[in-house]
Amino acid sequence: MKSRQQLQNHIPTIIMNQAKKNDFSGYDPFDGLNSVFFSLFPRLKKGFFGLAWTQLHKRLAINLRPLFGIRPKRNPKGIGLFILGLLENYKATGDKIYLAEATHLADWLLTKQSDVAIWQHSCWGYHFDWNARAFFVPKGKPNVITTIYVAQALYALSQVTENTKYLEPALDSAHFIVKHLYTEHEGRQFFAYIPGEEAFVHNASLWGAAWVAKVASLTGNDSYKELALKAARQSIKEQSNDGSWVYGSRHHHQFIDGFHTGYNLEALWMLSDALSTQEFQASIEKGLDYYKQHLFEQDGTAKYYNNNRYPLDMHSVSQAIITLLKVGRTQDDIDLAKKIIYRSFDTLYLPRKQRFIYQKNKLFTNNVDYLRWTQAWVYYSLSFFNSETSNYINKTEPK
Repeated sequence: MKSRQQLQNHIPTIIMNQAKKNDFSGYDPFDGLNSVFFSLFPRLKKGFFGLAWTQLHKRLAINLRPLFGIRPKRNPKGIGLFILGLLENYKATGDKIYLAEATHLADWLLTKQSDVAIWQHSCWGYHFDWNARAFFVPKGKPNVITTIYVAQALYALSQVTENTKYLEPALDSAHFIVKHLYTEHEGRQFFAYIPGEEAFVHNASLWGAAWVAKVASLTGNDSYKELALKAARQSIKEQSNDGSWVYGSRHHHQFIDGFHTGYNLEALWMLSDALSTQEFQASIEKGLDYYKQHLFEQDGTAKYYNNNRYPLDMHSVSQAIITLLKVGRTQDDIDLAKKIIYRSFDTLYLPRKQRFIYQKNKLFTNNVDYLRWTQAWVYYSLSFFNSETSNYINKTEPK
């Protein structure tokens, strides 16, 4: 049996090999509406039936997708995460096999942009219709989170390759965010999750602000800088005295969870770094302190909610690794990240299948293999951790 240290070093290679074997295609928690059933009854995608169908497939511990004709597919956000991980491995080893794979995936992303005739600028959405409680999003309609992770991946690749075909769409995505997502509603100024949606969600707005700020700093766009600051200040204004953020403004958004808190902190850190500002430092420190005090247990368990550890989820683990190393950056933060990683091996890893489960609840475990939600995040976060802490052992992917 491999030690925890060996698992930490080898898991990215294992996940990459499995992903390549499957052509980076996989299932997603929210892909239920890709069922062939809806080619016969497309109107049922919307409304209560579509919502219930989506949630059924998301929550079931048994994967019924093959039975209902839901096929594994590539997800643009998942591909972006794999590219970011590949570039970390390239940075750590200098092995061009990683760079070649990242370039191959990035070229695919360039062909999967949302309809430019509608949106005018580079942007990306999911590969499935998405029926959420607050809205229905058709396949391919862009959203801020997918767009930003793809843009970050393309930008990072452009810095390594010096190829403008990756740089230009990465920068162009900020124009989509400003023109289609900047919103003023009910006294707030923020970036929406999707075009036309007026719900205020902190992580979506802060990520939009962060990427607009990044592009503003690269291009000298002062008006974009001011929009980014406005949106960030909105979330700072609504940060609780204890440093926490609820998910968003609507009544069903009044919860505090781990990975969205991590998103908020990482986005504020990126914005502050891009604009060379200390304006948000106190809020970041207060938020990070809350994050470490209330969203992890003593043994390193990453909690889902501030008041409930369940469901245990590798998304929470992966974002914790990234947040602690990017935002915290102290030795204590690195030590906590390692404790969180090791604890996840005990609670969420399947040694025989050599992958992580989706979620562990109090009474049952959901072992469904989700590529975008779980394995892609693990690949990126562990590759990042290994690169940043110089513990990466393998120099090449196994044959």
